[in-house]
Amino acid sequence: MHSRRTHRRTRIGGPRTGATLLAAALLATACSAGGASTSAGSAAEAAQAAGSTEAAKTTLAALPEGTPSELSPYYEQKLSWRDCGVPGFQCATMKAPLDYAKPAEGDVRLAVARKKATGPGERLGSLLVNPGGPGGSAIGYLQQYAGIGYPAKVRARYDMVAVDPRGVARSEPVECLDGREMDAYTQTDVTPDDERETDVLVDAYKDFAEGCGADAPKLLRHVSTVEAARDMDVLRVVLGDRKLTYVGASYGTFLGATYAGLFPERAGRMVLDGAMDPSLPARRLNLEQTAGFDTAFRAFAEDCVRQPDCPLGGRGTSPDQVGRNLKAFFAKLDARPAPTGDADGRRLTESLATIGVIAAMYDEGAWQQLRESLTSAMKKNDGAGLLALSDSYYEREAGGRYSNMMFANAAVNCLDLPAAFSSPDEVRDALPDFEKASPVFGEGLAWASLNCAYWPVAPTGEPHRIEAAGAAPIVVVGTTRDPATPYRWAQALAGQLASGRLLTHEGDGHTAYGRGSACVDSAINTYLLDGTAPEDGKRCS
Repeated sequence: MHSRRTHRRTRIGGPRTGATLLAAALLATACSAGGASTSAGSAAEAAQAAGSTEAAKTTLAALPEGTPSELSPYYEQKLSWRDCGVPGFQCATMKAPLDYAKPAEGDVRLAVARKKATGPGERLGSLLVNPGGPGGSAIGYLQQYAGIGYPAKVRARYDMVAVDPRGVARSEPVECLDGREMDAYTQTDVTPDDERETDVLVDAYKDFAEGCGADAPKLLRHVSTVEAARDMDVLRVVLGDRKLTYVGASYGTFLGATYAGLFPERAGRMVLDGAMDPSLPARRLNLEQTAGFDTAFRAFAEDCVRQPDCPLGGRGTSPDQVGRNLKAFFAKLDARPAPTGDADGRRLTESLATIGVIAAMYDEGAWQQLRESLTSAMKKNDGAGLLALSDSYYEREAGGRYSNMMFANAAVNCLDLPAAFSSPDEVRDALPDFEKASPVFGEGLAWASLNCAYWPVAPTGEPHRIEAAGAAPIVVVGTTRDPATPYRWAQALAGQLASGRLLTHEGDGHTAYGRGSACVDSAINTYLLDGTAPEDGKRCS
C-alpha cells in the first residue's frame, strides 16, 4: 500500500484483520470526478444502513487526575539517550507496566526516539507523532519523514519524538509467522468458492493466530490502544512536558483520541488526521471502510479511462464497467495465477493482485503505477508490478522478510474490539451488504473480517464514544474521498469530542497534512505553533 514514499506507510488494519487498511499519503493530486462523489455517497449510505449494530452510546471515562503511587516509578524514571545510528536522532528505552492494573507483575520495554528542536525560536516542548497502523513504526516514521520532512518552522520549535507502541517494531515486537509462512498466508484465497477453499482460509487464520499466541502469550493480552495511550502519558511526564502535543494519522487518530479521553486535562495541541470513529463495532467499521475503497476506486476508474494507457476501458467507460473488467481479471488469476519472475517463485494470485490494487487506492499519486502494473499483468501476463505493490503493502523486503506490522496490526485490532464475524456462515450472510458497498472489493474484505474469530486472546475493548470534556481544542482532519478512513468518520469523531474542530480536505487519498494542500498545512502549522485552532467546519482543497 505504500510503494511511493516510506514516510506515510501506515494502515489501520491489514487485509487479514478486515479493519481499516491504512497506508500512505503520496504526492500528487488527481482530478476529482464529480460522478465518483455521487456514487461514493450512495455506497457509504448503503454501508451505514446495513451496519449490524448501532454506534455505541457509552463514553470512554477519564482516569483520575492523580498518579497512583504504584505507577510512580514509571513516571519518575530517567531516560538514557544514546546515538541511534541515524544522524541527528537520539534513542532511549522506556519502561511501562505490562498490566496497568497489576504493575508489580512485570514491565514492557518501549523504544523511544527524538530529534531535538533545531531553533531558531523558543522551544515549545515535545511533538509526539504516530503514523497509524496499528503496527506502524512511529520511530521509522520519525526518522524517515517527520523528523526531517515536517515544516522547518515546526521542527525548529519542537523536539520531534516517537515511541513504537507496545508489540510494534522496536518495542517487544509480536511475531507470528516466518517469511516463508507469511508468503503462503498472503497468497491464501480470500474469496472462497466452495467449502474446501473456505476450510483452507479458516485454517490460515487459525495458524496465524496460533503463531502470534505462541510467540507472545503474555504481551498479546496487553497491546490494547488504551494501554498504548497510557504509555504515552508516562512518556509525556518523562520528557518533562506539562501537556501532550501530538500529531496522529490513521489509526494514530484513535490512539490520540483515546489519550484525550483518558487524560483530557493533559491533552495539549492535538491533530488527528484521517480519523477513525471509535463508536462503531468492527463489522460496521469494515463495511464502511469497504464503501470508502469503492469511493477511491470509482475516482481512479474515472481518471483511468481518460488516460491513453488504461487497460480497464476507454474514454467514456463507466466506473461500473471498469469494476466489472477488473473483477473479470481477478477471476482469471483465481483460475491461473500469473508469473512474476519472483526469486522465491511466487506467482500473482487473485489475493495478491487485489491487495496490489488496494495499495494504490491510498494515494492518487500511485494511479499511474497501478495502470502500468495492470497493463503488464492483463496484456503481457507479467504480474511483477502488482506483486511489488502488494509487497509494499505487506512490508515484505526483497529477501523475503516481513516487518511485524501485520502481526501487531492483528494483535491490536483483535484486542480492541469483538470480532466482526464468528463463523463463515456469518460472513456469507453479510456478503450482499459488502458487495453492495463495493462490487469490486466487497467479497474479499468481508472474508478478511473473519480472522479475529480465531484469536487466542479475548477482546478487552468495546465500541465507545470519546468526548474528552475539558480538553483543549482538538483538530480532526478528514479527506472527502479517503479510502481507508471514510470522511464520515472524521465528522463523527469531531462531533463526539467536546472540543473537536473539523478541518475538511476536499480531495483524494488518505490523510491530508503534508500532501500538497497549502490551506490544510497552514491551518495545522498555525495551530501547532501558536495554539490557534482552525474554526470548526473549515474546508480546504
